[in-house]
Amino acid sequence: MLRIFRYLKPYTLSIIAVLILLFAQAMGELALPNYMSDIVNVGIQQGGIENAVPEAIRAEQLEKMYMFMSEDEKTAVQDAYVMLDPSLENYSALIKKYPAAESGAVYVLKSLSSEQIAVLNPVTGKALLIVYSLEQAVNDQQKAAELSAMSGIDLSKIPAGMDVFSVLKQLPPDQIQQMMSAAGTPFAAMDSKMITQAAAAAVKAENTALGVDGQRLQTNYILRIGGLMLLVLLGVIVSVVIISLLSSRTGAGFARDLRRRLFAKVESFSKAEFETFSTASLITRSTNDVTQMQMVVTMMMRMLFFAPIMAVGAIIRAVEKSPSMTWIIGLGVAVLLTMIVVVFSISLPKFRIIQNLVDRLNLVTRESLSGLMVIRAFNTQEFELKRFDKANTDLTKTMLFVNRVMVIVFPFMTLVMSGLSLLIIWVGSHQVAQSNLQVGDMMAFLQYAMQVVFSFLMMSMMFIFLPRAAVSGKRIDDVLRTEPVIKDPPQPKTFDSDSRGLVEFRNVSFRYPNAEENVLCNISFTAKPGETTAIIGGTGSGKSTLVNLIPRFFDVTEGAVYLDGRDVREVTQSDLRDRIGYIPQKGVLFSGTVESNLRYADENATGEDLQKAVEIAQAADFIAEMDGGMNAPISQGGSNVSGGQKQRLSIARALMKNPPIYIFDDALSALDFKTDAALRRALSRKTNRSTILIVTQRVSTIQHAEQIIVLDDGEMVGKGNHQELMKTCDTYREMVASQLTSEEVLR
Repeated sequence: MLRIFRYLKPYTLSIIAVLILLFAQAMGELALPNYMSDIVNVGIQQGGIENAVPEAIRAEQLEKMYMFMSEDEKTAVQDAYVMLDPSLENYSALIKKYPAAESGAVYVLKSLSSEQIAVLNPVTGKALLIVYSLEQAVNDQQKAAELSAMSGIDLSKIPAGMDVFSVLKQLPPDQIQQMMSAAGTPFAAMDSKMITQAAAAAVKAENTALGVDGQRLQTNYILRIGGLMLLVLLGVIVSVVIISLLSSRTGAGFARDLRRRLFAKVESFSKAEFETFSTASLITRSTNDVTQMQMVVTMMMRMLFFAPIMAVGAIIRAVEKSPSMTWIIGLGVAVLLTMIVVVFSISLPKFRIIQNLVDRLNLVTRESLSGLMVIRAFNTQEFELKRFDKANTDLTKTMLFVNRVMVIVFPFMTLVMSGLSLLIIWVGSHQVAQSNLQVGDMMAFLQYAMQVVFSFLMMSMMFIFLPRAAVSGKRIDDVLRTEPVIKDPPQPKTFDSDSRGLVEFRNVSFRYPNAEENVLCNISFTAKPGETTAIIGGTGSGKSTLVNLIPRFFDVTEGAVYLDGRDVREVTQSDLRDRIGYIPQKGVLFSGTVESNLRYADENATGEDLQKAVEIAQAADFIAEMDGGMNAPISQGGSNVSGGQKQRLSIARALMKNPPIYIFDDALSALDFKTDAALRRALSRKTNRSTILIVTQRVSTIQHAEQIIVLDDGEMVGKGNHQELMKTCDTYREMVASQLTSEEVLR
């Protein structure tokens, strides 16, 4: 199948564009759970407060926080804030935002990078949380007891009516340091996110003290993040639309190119190649197999490339959210891979069988439809119905087996996803209770886990389709890689401008491919322009095979066929066949009209040329009787005209070509004697300068030919005109005696 993908080269730019858009789509979809996590964690739980570093803080509150910081931490926090005063550029905007700043000293946060904020978050968060807890505990005995248990600060020892922070300032430095260490112990196991979440209430209280509208702050944050989510989602939708368009166009173009290459290759086949590939199989390969390749290319561009990007990205994001729960995703992936391997191993051998069964069904259908009249004549409809039913049933059973195997994938995936969700919620809820994980992060982890599962689901679907596409790809490649036996020479020669149509057979022998014996042996004769050379013999004597060597439908095994002194193998097939008017025994007409079939030989023919050709071919009368005349419709295969009418239209079509050589391969067999005689008289006037070769079993048809070649079991047993052969060839005399009366022989 990989060899087939080389035909995707013209679509390289589209594939690159799809890969870029798929990456953008994946990044967008991976960002959505993170935004949802922010809305839950920050927008809902933290009231829109993103950091534990307040954007503004009262001077007295900052002094209280300094008590619970080391000297280095205190210096870092001091460098991060500046006193709000009229000298600041945005003073009026800040006063409006923090109305309480008019009546007291307030510090505002400088413009810091996200990295600096991340460093300060645990520092200010811990200090602010302790200060907030102390303030809450002063008037609440339960909170005072909780604070004492958590930090070792016993508020019961502080005299009534005294400010707790004033008392703490009077303590010795070593005792303050001990209290700082004890107060920080509960936060040691918490990461920066958990500290920020815990300190959000304290920051919110400080904002309230400064006159900030907390509800508006929360609403603005949720609307901002929600707006970003909508923009990202819009980008994802646009990417999906463009990806679908490009992948569909690429798949359709790829299928079109494959069909074109297949058709061109099949057109170059000789009869030897058609022995390898049946017509039904070639039709299946050009339709069903190409459709399989189109589908897999489209799905690969939309799913196979996208799934790994999503899987890797989702795993990375999930690890960032909660490394301790990553084992859950690993467990789910292991179960999925096991299921995929099992389904793959069961389904793969069946796909090749399915394609062969489709070939068989097409073959039976084609034979039944083309031989419908014979089937009815022999009253074997029941037999053909059973034959079709067997082919249809075999295909149905095999496809049902594969579908039953594949149908378990989706219920199994649902079970895995449901189990995975329950496990994540169960483990995650315990971590949330232990303050090791935020609720929003647990929800995001759950979504990332589902993205990983869906990515593997997409890959599993591709693993199911790829084997069948691989079979189709190989079948297509087998046709495309088949080299025709009949080839043009590397440096072809050309015919002279005065080419007349002289045909020579020089010691020609022929054997079919893989056959053990020759069907033609040492044939030599010359067919001259202006003369009729007839080839006669019994059934299976090699008559049609002999004339098929002239247009190179087959190549000789020994000897050579010459046309105007050129070996037919030394010129191009196109140049050779331009000089030949070939009329097969079974007239072949194409769907269209009478005129379109005649113009098949010469598109630029005039109406006068058409009329003259049909008159010579004795077809003018029945064409005039047809509804529409020259514009009368011809159905597929010429099924709406008789065998004799087909032959006469085929002869008229060959006459339109006006070539130097005419080959009638038993093309007069369906004509009655009267029409046959009239046609031969008209042909002798029209083609008096051309070389005529007639293959027939009728002695009457070729009795007046200038030269008659008699074949018997592949050997030439006689050559001459009628009178000469009657004297020298026993085989010819036997044929004459069996077909003509004594009076006809003497004529």
